[in-house]
Amino acid sequence: MDISYIKELIKLLDESGVDEIEIEEEGKKVRVSKAHHNSSIPQAFLPQFVLQAPMVPQPPASPGVDSAAAAEAVSASKPDEKKYHEVRSPIVGTFYRAPAPNADPYVQVGSVVQQGTVLCIVEAMKLMNEIESDAAGRIVQILVENGKPVEYNQPLFLVEPV
Repeated sequence: MDISYIKELIKLLDESGVDEIEIEEEGKKVRVSKAHHNSSIPQAFLPQFVLQAPMVPQPPASPGVDSAAAAEAVSASKPDEKKYHEVRSPIVGTFYRAPAPNADPYVQVGSVVQQGTVLCIVEAMKLMNEIESDAAGRIVQILVENGKPVEYNQPLFLVEPV
C-alpha cells in the first residue's frame, strides 16, 4: 500500500458517514478512524503519517517598512509567556470549555479566577474530569480549541497573577 492509497482512504472516510475503515492487503493492515482510538493497541505501534500542508506564499514586504520592526510588532501582540502562569492538563483526553454543548464556557479571556476555580473539562475514557486553576489571576489566553485532544502536561490556559 502506498501513501496515495492511504490518503484516498482518509478522503473517502472524511466525506462519508463512516467513522472507521480497516483494510488488509498482501499481509499489510491499515485502519483509519475519525474519532475512536483502539485502546488495546498502544499508540507507539500504530503507523504515524505526517501530511504536510502546502506552503502559502507570503506577500512581498511593503517599501519603506522595516521587516525587523514588523516582526517585533507581531511578537509584541502575543502574551509574554514568561510572566504568566500556565495551567497544564494533568491527563490525556479531549478538552471542553463548557459542561455541556449548549452551556456557557466555564471561563473566557479576561475572567478573574481563584485557586480551585473550574476552568474546563478534560474527557478521558468517557469520564469528565474538571480541571481547576492552581493559581489566582486573570485568564489571558486559552491555548486549546474546544473539542480538541490534549496531551499530558500540555498548557491549557495562561493566567496573569493578581
